[in-house]
Amino acid sequence: MSKLYSLGLGVGTQNQKGEWLEVFYPAPLLNPSDATAQAISQTVGYEGGNQALALNKQQAAELAKALSAAGDAEQAAIAESLASSERPLVATLLAADEAPTSVPEGYLKLHLLSHRLVKPHGTNLTGLFGVLANVAWTNQGAIDLAELPARQLQARLNGELLDVACVDKFPKMTNYVVPAGVRIAHTARVRLGAYLGEGTTIMHEGFVNFNAGTDGPGMIEGRISAGVFVGAGSDLGGGSSTMGTLSGGGNIVISLGKECLLGANAGTGIPLGDRCTVESGLYITAGTKVAVLDDSGKEVDVAKARDLAGKSDLLFRRNSMSGRIECLTNKSSVQLNEELHVNA
Repeated sequence: MSKLYSLGLGVGTQNQKGEWLEVFYPAPLLNPSDATAQAISQTVGYEGGNQALALNKQQAAELAKALSAAGDAEQAAIAESLASSERPLVATLLAADEAPTSVPEGYLKLHLLSHRLVKPHGTNLTGLFGVLANVAWTNQGAIDLAELPARQLQARLNGELLDVACVDKFPKMTNYVVPAGVRIAHTARVRLGAYLGEGTTIMHEGFVNFNAGTDGPGMIEGRISAGVFVGAGSDLGGGSSTMGTLSGGGNIVISLGKECLLGANAGTGIPLGDRCTVESGLYITAGTKVAVLDDSGKEVDVAKARDLAGKSDLLFRRNSMSGRIECLTNKSSVQLNEELHVNA
């Protein structure tokens, strides 16, 4: 058997038709060992390709024995736990990093991101939106929208309240994984599939989409849109935003390098290099006309912001007298308050 790209043993939720709504993988694997892959493959009857195979309790018990014999104590313990569950179980095996074609495949890839096994853009998520179901996320778990009214009525009849936290294709990350060394003030604002590096702090108004995130450390009080990655030591001020691939950025991958600062209510639609600053209230897009200044403050060129994309040590500001947008070399890098970034 050829080496697998990824695999995961999971427990999830299905609707009344037996369709998957979501899957939780306690310990997904990237490039699993041959022994682990073989133990699972032989037990579940895997024959290659990317597959999500339903498990019963007996198969899960057999998996636990096979994995223990293969020397994988962690996965064996997971399989043993699954064997005692009445919930829908699944073994998802991915031979190659291809576009997900099922909910279990999509959730496995989102778990890889939030478990820090791959970074944003490090796994193929093409077509994921079309694969995932729009779900009511409640205090009783994921519920199919077509089944929600009946569930709400039954809850009332039982003297209970069925609380619908949100209706979305993506759940919040912390219901599936809490990465080590992070602080998240408002957990609903970080979606599963976000990558949060150690030392990252997400404040109450901060937001991190799937396939996006931070290298850490960093203070995030603004929006990290889909596909955007923020380098180590960079801060996003309150109300700031980044243009993601789902919000007008097209195929341009927006990123911030190391030790950058987006001021309060600022934003960028171009990639920034290291040690760049965008002053508060200024939003830079690819077509923004920028006056480029030399060390003495003299204008030497007028360029579109896209021509400055990826360059380091730049300060973008708006001239308070003329209103024009200027760019000059930023000689002072952003210094983080270390106490604010200790999340252990």
